Amino acid sequence: MPAASETAGARRGNAPVPRQRGRLAGPLTSWPQGPAAWRGRYWTVLLPLFAAVAALTHLPSFLRPVWNPDEGFLATQAGVLAHGGTLYQNVVDRKPPLVPWLYEGLFGLFGAGSLWPVRTLAVVAHLATAALLASVARRRWGDRAGVVAGLGYLLVSIGLAPEDTQAATFEVFMLPWTAAAFWCADRRRWTLAGLAVAGAALAKQTGGAVLLPVVWMLWRSGGGASQGGTRRKGALGLAAGFVLPLAAVAVALGPGRFLFWTVTGSGSYATVSGSAWLTAAARGLGNAGILLVACAGLAVPVALLLRGRGAGRRFADADLWIWLAASLVAVVTGFQFYGHYYLQLLPPLVLLGTAALRRRPRWRRPAFAWTALAACGFLVWGLTAPRTDLDHAHTVAAAVRRDTPPGARVLVWGMHPEEYWLAGRAPASRFLTAGFLTNFSGGRGGAQVGERYAVPGAWDTFRREMADHPPALIVDDSRGQPYGPSRIPGFRDLLRSHYRPVGTTDGAVLYAPRR
Repeated sequence: MPAASETAGARRGNAPVPRQRGRLAGPLTSWPQGPAAWRGRYWTVLLPLFAAVAALTHLPSFLRPVWNPDEGFLATQAGVLAHGGTLYQNVVDRKPPLVPWLYEGLFGLFGAGSLWPVRTLAVVAHLATAALLASVARRRWGDRAGVVAGLGYLLVSIGLAPEDTQAATFEVFMLPWTAAAFWCADRRRWTLAGLAVAGAALAKQTGGAVLLPVVWMLWRSGGGASQGGTRRKGALGLAAGFVLPLAAVAVALGPGRFLFWTVTGSGSYATVSGSAWLTAAARGLGNAGILLVACAGLAVPVALLLRGRGAGRRFADADLWIWLAASLVAVVTGFQFYGHYYLQLLPPLVLLGTAALRRRPRWRRPAFAWTALAACGFLVWGLTAPRTDLDHAHTVAAAVRRDTPPGARVLVWGMHPEEYWLAGRAPASRFLTAGFLTNFSGGRGGAQVGERYAVPGAWDTFRREMADHPPALIVDDSRGQPYGPSRIPGFRDLLRSHYRPVGTTDGAVLYAPRR
């Protein structure tokens, strides 16, 4: 990780103040600095410390084969791709391709039997995010601010339910790109900033929200006729770095399919109505409350700073506030409010908290003590979390292995695609969950569920798949949910016409072809 000089930011409006005798001089209360010898080997000391904390806080990640359905989806998707499938054709998702390709590559190197390589890379992603945030904080506010920002991020990165923070999901691999985009913009490396924004958007669409603070930083980077050419050159570099990777990926996958599955094909999924608002609001407030507990040591000083005097001091770091606001809009987009969506808030919140603690020195020790104590609580939660869904998935997967030969194609009608991966069987449809065909989402409960809310054209494709390659076994894993056969005529007709029930396992009903 690059070690930026603290005086290198003197060209910016938010440049760090010069050091004097081991302290940062300036109008605001400063972080006391460590010995010069320690500063001389800053990163050689700090990176191993960050690595140890990242590994410790994410230790529960390695204790389960899967933590949430997103991991199961990605693992199954990667298996299809590894056997010659094409993204958005043989297997589909409403996400960009970067993380599925990452899973596929790691499966090719280490085998598809375990998520350990992916989980290890997820810890590296957290480490990279922490190091980039530390570098930004150090450049702006000094050595110890860098330590606070990096450690603060790692401690609050597990500040949600374990299935949201211990899983190797889209947000985890998006965050280093967002932090890198801000890091590059902070140093006026606009083309690299554009590339990083593109990387974030290709990991998850909402990662592109970091473009807003980057554009703000570009606009604020200089004014007047003498610097207009430099700004225009930076804008061209930023645009090229952002647009060209997206265009290349779109061309490789097919522009129409890429646009449909990442933007235009999710209209029903990204809306709520009626009683769905209550479910969405409850989930959103609940996860926000959990995160606030984890981040209180950083969020409270920020809130106190907002209440203080001196608007100039409060909003001196306007780029951070814009980053936080853009990230908040990204979290709200789609009205699903899953816990892992909130991870996107952490980088700007950590940096704002670090800045606030710099201005309120008496809050430093209690803030860090609370953050560390909360992290211990979330770590214990991760180590002791119940395994109900995972045990069910193992039970269903064992039944599928028992009733089908290796190489058979099966259909799991449910919302737990990890059952394909745990069973070692290929999916009979490109739609790995019933959500694509019914619009069911746990973030909305039972609202707007039915065939008419499905992804446009999905049922025609599904019926063709079932006719061309009938699954050797169908598992109805709806278990009373509103996407069960009694409420979905297309699925009910498929079962009645071509399949017969042959047993149940832990609430799931197994169907074999009629002879």
